[in-house]
Amino acid sequence: MKLTAAFRTMARRLARLRPPRRLKFTREGKYFVAVTFGVGFVGILTANNLLYVLLGILLSLIVVSGMLSEASLRDLRVTRKLPHRAQVGRAHLVEIEVHNDKKRMPSYAIEVEDLRQGRPADKRCFFLKVSPGASQVAAYRRIPARRGLDRHTGFRVATRFPFGFFEKSREFTQVGDLVIYPAVDPVILPPSRGLASSLGGEAVSRGSGDEIMGIRAMREGDDPRDIYWKRSTVGSARVVMERASESLSDAHMRLDNLRSTDKASSEESARFEHEVRQTASLAVAHLRRGERVFLLTSSGAKILAVPAGGADATLRFLALIDLEEAGVAGVPSVHLAGGDEAPPPPGFASESSTGGVTLATLALSRLPELPTTGEASKEKS
Repeated sequence: MKLTAAFRTMARRLARLRPPRRLKFTREGKYFVAVTFGVGFVGILTANNLLYVLLGILLSLIVVSGMLSEASLRDLRVTRKLPHRAQVGRAHLVEIEVHNDKKRMPSYAIEVEDLRQGRPADKRCFFLKVSPGASQVAAYRRIPARRGLDRHTGFRVATRFPFGFFEKSREFTQVGDLVIYPAVDPVILPPSRGLASSLGGEAVSRGSGDEIMGIRAMREGDDPRDIYWKRSTVGSARVVMERASESLSDAHMRLDNLRSTDKASSEESARFEHEVRQTASLAVAHLRRGERVFLLTSSGAKILAVPAGGADATLRFLALIDLEEAGVAGVPSVHLAGGDEAPPPPGFASESSTGGVTLATLALSRLPELPTTGEASKEKS
């Protein structure tokens, strides 16, 4: 523990010693510096005054380039606007806004690079001119390749103004989290009318709903309001309408998120990602059909989703779930989106005392243990 604290202290001190600006030569800048050194070397050997004058002009261009690039980078503020939701395989836009707080001088040729934790920077936005006291907005397009929490850590702002010989840059820190939902494939569910769903749904039965299942002869005790008058006026016998029950069918699903070893293999991770994608597709299909979805994982995490609440809570749950060590039961702790990201959907727990956020939804702690498909079939039989 003491060694770890010492390393952290050293890292903070080294970060303080890092220069606020970084300078990098461009290809043209390398040629320019080589020509400058060549002119200076020849001028010293020949003692030619014209070469000294040319050397002074070349060196003055380097000084002017450093002053103007520093003026362009000074007093800039960069903000990011993340989308409310993102999904694997579907493109989304991230807006970058640059504010120029200088009163008189504009900033030219500003390039903003969005930095993400653990990922190489691959997306940039270019601003040709940002007027004093004004702001410019640009957006870049991303297609996520994997689900989970995508953490944006800050920005790298660079400029090659005015001559393009050097690239001067500085970094801004601004944290923003975006939850990437798993991909959802189109799924054709088996018909649930008249048959019990293979995932635990209830069969359609007679009841007092709005949907009409058929007509039959009126019997003693039937409600007179259900009389079907178009058919009752034809013959002597009266007929009534049979209505379907309004009971909502349920879909019970399980997800195995326990790994067999301390570190999951690539095959096990690929299998788990496939199961998460399949589970997300089935859950969305059942919610679109108007069925409630009960999802239980092997580690003990569970979630209840209703059609009125949409699929956001379920997809967010599946986006943040991960493989856990076998034998460790309980709800996994993960970090949900915060900062400038949209608030979590209703039902999710707030920040806990451990510094993480627990995956849970409203009334989930009161849910009974869900039987597997085999156990459900035995109980029904």
